Amino acid sequence: MLLLRLAETSAAVAATGSRKAKGELLASVLADLEPDEIEPTVGFLIGAPRQGALGVGWATVSRVEVIPASEASLVVGDLDRLLTAISRTSGPGSATARTRLLNDFLAKATEAEHDLVRRILIGDLRQGALAGVLTDALAKASGVTQKLLRRAVMLQGDLGRTAVIALTEGAEGLERVDLEVGRPIQPMLASTAADVSEAIEALGPVQVEWKLDGARIQVHVRRDAVAVYTRNLNDVTARLPQVVELARSLPCDDAVLDGEVVGFFGDYPGLDPIQDDNDGDTDRPRPFQETMSAFGTETDASPAPEGGRLRPFFFDLMFLDGESLIDRPLAERSDALADLVGRHGIPRITTDRVDEGERHLADALDAGHEGVMVKAVDGPYEAGRRGKSWRKVKPVHTLDLVVLAAEWGHGRRQGWLSNLHLGARDPDGDGFVMVGKTFKGLTDELLAWQTERFLELKTHESTTGHTVYIAPELVVEIALDGAQTSTRYAGGVALRFARVKGYRPDRSPETADTLDAVRALL
Repeated sequence: MLLLRLAETSAAVAATGSRKAKGELLASVLADLEPDEIEPTVGFLIGAPRQGALGVGWATVSRVEVIPASEASLVVGDLDRLLTAISRTSGPGSATARTRLLNDFLAKATEAEHDLVRRILIGDLRQGALAGVLTDALAKASGVTQKLLRRAVMLQGDLGRTAVIALTEGAEGLERVDLEVGRPIQPMLASTAADVSEAIEALGPVQVEWKLDGARIQVHVRRDAVAVYTRNLNDVTARLPQVVELARSLPCDDAVLDGEVVGFFGDYPGLDPIQDDNDGDTDRPRPFQETMSAFGTETDASPAPEGGRLRPFFFDLMFLDGESLIDRPLAERSDALADLVGRHGIPRITTDRVDEGERHLADALDAGHEGVMVKAVDGPYEAGRRGKSWRKVKPVHTLDLVVLAAEWGHGRRQGWLSNLHLGARDPDGDGFVMVGKTFKGLTDELLAWQTERFLELKTHESTTGHTVYIAPELVVEIALDGAQTSTRYAGGVALRFARVKGYRPDRSPETADTLDAVRALL
């Protein structure tokens, strides 16, 4: 397929606000792709090339000055090969080499193709075709049901590879896709409830479990082979030797577990700190940012981080000894999990009584944790979805939002990008909608880090140069007192007393909270 057709379709998708129209445009392109074009094209259309991070920012793209070609000659595969070449270019002189590759490519590209390539490179596609819209279009193009396709996507863990199956093998191929040990799946996410009472009223009999403020992990065990993945499906096995050691000791042939790793102030070899009865704060969890710092540096050869190693705790079991459990009720999965991991499970109770649930919440807060998760006992594991059968309850409202821009600071913050522009995900899949600003909760360390990072992600500046707009790649956890109606922002809602809890490198923009989640706080 000519790259020009992809560029023109992308522009047309960006120009319409209709989800249905976007889907029809995308379905038309998907249906005409050759098999080897499907996976790269899906990556292009959702602004997530299969090559991953390319090391190309606005500075590199802005240096390219070539006259667009008058006729189209490039095909989709040409762009895929360019991005592969760029991703493999590293070391001294790599910036110059990337610029040369880009110059040579764009010399053959039309004006419309120029725009598409530049936007893909800097993560600024902004056509409103996030994964949800493209998944619907893929179902239409392949003639399969959305339910079947979405299930295959969650089990395959990759929309591009699933698209290849859907468009080449149809429903029969998708039905063969199942949970496979060693291939990470998208984790199930939770909706929000105001309190335990609201959650139990909505779900009936529930399990109430402590909500830890750690780093999400997915552990795959196959006899002696262990792999550990993050929430974003990145392989971090080498960083978590203690998790690998524990996983190898489990009494099973193979398993897939969902859990968290958490740092603690105390270090109790052989003792479970989450339920320890020692006095004082030695058994209390460290802040999330400290957990992530240890998570990012720990290796087999490293000493334990100050205050103890990261500790794994598990709350779900999706596969055990040759059998997928994702369609089993939570109660069954929990029983099997308890037998498998013992004291490495997160404390939980089963109840339909609000007072018991609230006591369990109080216990979690007293132990220094975030709150509780309230889960329907009959619910399946809905991988890749923010399911209604899981509700998170925290005493302070928090939202995962995406940074859209930042303003240069004044006074003591002169020279730092400070005031954040915060965006919630549009529930219709049309990018991100601004819902507020904040400069509160930022330490000097965070200000320095985000200034450097924002300039790497810069797409453009305001005419005054006061505001720097960035590619929507960074998720930040925001604490707030609630929301209020507002005509200032396009979503008609604004955050109240928002402050930064911390950046969440373990979370992706596609899993950020939606505008509906903000409106629910009105």
